[in-house]
Amino acid sequence: MDEKTLHVCAKRLALELPFTEHCWPFGPEYDVFKVGGKIFMLVFVHHGRPLVNLKSDPQKSLLNQQIYPSIEPGYHMNKKHWISVYPGDDITESLLTDLVSDSWHRVVDGLPKRDQQRLRPG
Repeated sequence: MDEKTLHVCAKRLALELPFTEHCWPFGPEYDVFKVGGKIFMLVFVHHGRPLVNLKSDPQKSLLNQQIYPSIEPGYHMNKKHWISVYPGDDITESLLTDLVSDSWHRVVDGLPKRDQQRLRPG
């Protein structure tokens, strides 16, 4: 996935998830995506290099970093719980869909049960 496609695709995928809020609390250069008031994705460019930061299960995070060269520990985030996804031929839309969805679900899982039920109807 190339640089432009990575950001466009990640934003689209995040906004397709229910109750997603798109905001700019850190300035216009940082696209922040929240659910239940908690961040699950950041999209920005650092030193000319586009990236997408996502929450990730620590075990999955380590495995994904071994399999995919374009996935690294989360830049400027807790390295155990966040990953950074960079443009690369190894990043497919299907993989990005799974990573964004996993991040959303991890954040919802950490919310109070009442909020989880509201955000995940059915």
